[in-house]
Amino acid sequence: MKVILTLFVFSAFFLAATYVEVAEEKEICSSGICVIEFNASFNSQNSVPWIEKLSDCGTSRVDIATAPDLQKQHKIVVVPTIVVFNEGEEVKRFQANIMMAMEATKGDVQDAIDEVLMSDF
Repeated sequence: MKVILTLFVFSAFFLAATYVEVAEEKEICSSGICVIEFNASFNSQNSVPWIEKLSDCGTSRVDIATAPDLQKQHKIVVVPTIVVFNEGEEVKRFQANIMMAMEATKGDVQDAIDEVLMSDF
């Protein structure tokens, strides 16, 4: 199963989406802490701009319109949805509000990552 990741390029004048093909989904989140933003190209204006600024984890974006198997597998019903994985297992989920905008902050997601890190001690 191939995964299509959506990388968003922000500019003062435009927002463009670029699709990059990557390897199997297992390689995205099979080890360590990984944070994935599930979104759709029709909702790119509500993409989470700070996802790559999280520390102590890997990050990815998945466009559910081009990866419906991943949408089903991870039970994504609202976009955007941010899922924190540890060693391939979901440990925390943040979902958008009714306006399809993420209310969770970078601090909220970083706190979830830090909790996973601290649980290892």
